[in-house]
Amino acid sequence: MQQRSPHVRRHARAGRPAAAGAVAVLVLVAGAPAASSAGLLTATPSPSASSTATATAVAGAAQDASTVVGGERLARPAVQVAPRTGAPELPAGLTGRSWLIADATTGEVLAARNAHLPLPPASTLKMLFADTVLPKFDRSLEHRVAPVELAALGAGSSLVGIKENLPYRVEDLWRGVFLASGNDAVHVLSHMNGGLARTVTQMQERATALQALDTRVVSPEGYDQDGQVSSAYDLTLFARAGLRNPDFRSYCATRTAHFPGAVDKTTGQRTTFDIANTDRLLGKYPGLIGVKNGYTTNAGATFTGAAERGGRTLLVTVMHPEQQSKVYDEAALLLDWGFAAAGKVEPVGHLVEEAAGASAPAGPEAPAAGGVLPHAIREADRALGPGGWTAVAFGAALTLALWTAVRFRTRRRPQAGTAAVAGPAPSPTVLGGVAVPPRPDYAPRVARTAPPVASSAPRGATAVGGATAVGGGNRRRLARRARSLVRSAGARRRH
Repeated sequence: MQQRSPHVRRHARAGRPAAAGAVAVLVLVAGAPAASSAGLLTATPSPSASSTATATAVAGAAQDASTVVGGERLARPAVQVAPRTGAPELPAGLTGRSWLIADATTGEVLAARNAHLPLPPASTLKMLFADTVLPKFDRSLEHRVAPVELAALGAGSSLVGIKENLPYRVEDLWRGVFLASGNDAVHVLSHMNGGLARTVTQMQERATALQALDTRVVSPEGYDQDGQVSSAYDLTLFARAGLRNPDFRSYCATRTAHFPGAVDKTTGQRTTFDIANTDRLLGKYPGLIGVKNGYTTNAGATFTGAAERGGRTLLVTVMHPEQQSKVYDEAALLLDWGFAAAGKVEPVGHLVEEAAGASAPAGPEAPAAGGVLPHAIREADRALGPGGWTAVAFGAALTLALWTAVRFRTRRRPQAGTAAVAGPAPSPTVLGGVAVPPRPDYAPRVARTAPPVASSAPRGATAVGGATAVGGGNRRRLARRARSLVRSAGARRRH
């Protein structure tokens, strides 16, 4: 994702290696939000480093080395490897500020450098976006793009070329995400998911569930934002989780595809154009499965890849090498080493599994009766709480009482002195904020001059035509019914 906004140019140096003499320190931070209570690992830059980079590192810092996710050796800044006799040497000249090579099946980390160092992730963050949102929509679903869905794209964003007011299938949108790294495709899918803010929140929750605690999500597509960081360790977790979804695996392995274009003004037919995967190793490195590359002037080059050879699948992540093009070379060298080192090195850490009790991404959402999505019902349930639902039950009870009274009144035989005449139907009654419409078979009634009501008439409000509404025994009976409904609703809510 090429991105050269003025803000990015001002801080382009923030992603460069710290000057000689920079010291890695462990900082115990009590009560840090959305981080391990054990503390945070931060890198102290030299005085010449940008203050923005310092704030970013602190905001997305990793855990205290004593309890670091994946093992304490992964918190160390130097290269970590534990060779046995006959193990091959690590490739010379690796310049990535942070990298990691691991076995996708066992989760063993074979070697790493600065595995938990927080750095801007660029478009590799789209792996987390896909792992979060991809399971929610059927790939054959069509969606017409509204102008607002393309309105908030950052300057210099990479685009696949989506046009407003035209329909796109979900599978085409995902090809736009994986192949062209299209921020426009990410924004359309985010709006389908309920909006950018909701998607960012869900991505952060998903990162926490995967125990990717170095990651701070600010934008869903990886566009440079202050405080948005991830790490080689976390990006590897995202790739591993995503590849367990067959659709994710298929999209990231696709080299070329046809993408819907505009409507030809002459023929009236929808055009198409070809898009190609920007992953330069795909189709060139033997056994490469995917997964995602990224680049911004602030983040530098980032890459996470997966390759399979001889029944073994390896994952590799390289972040911010000295030169952009080197990200692919260094990833390929690490994969070569990893396949050659099979069984010849001791693991220096491990990739953790999803946190116990964490919920997997939801499956496809289909509209329920009345067009209400299931997730909307779940959100309402969380928002109302027990007190809210008690109020709803009480309102429902009052509504039932009024409906019963109206039904009782309309079914009564008209008293002398009344007649049904044409006239406008009354407005719905409002009780406790709940509109109660009249019965469908309601016949408008108006009163003629009627004889006086005897003083011995039942107590309570007298409706048009003399029928007693809510009063006397009826009122007490309906009040008891309302209390019973409230108690029943509360009991169900507690269970």
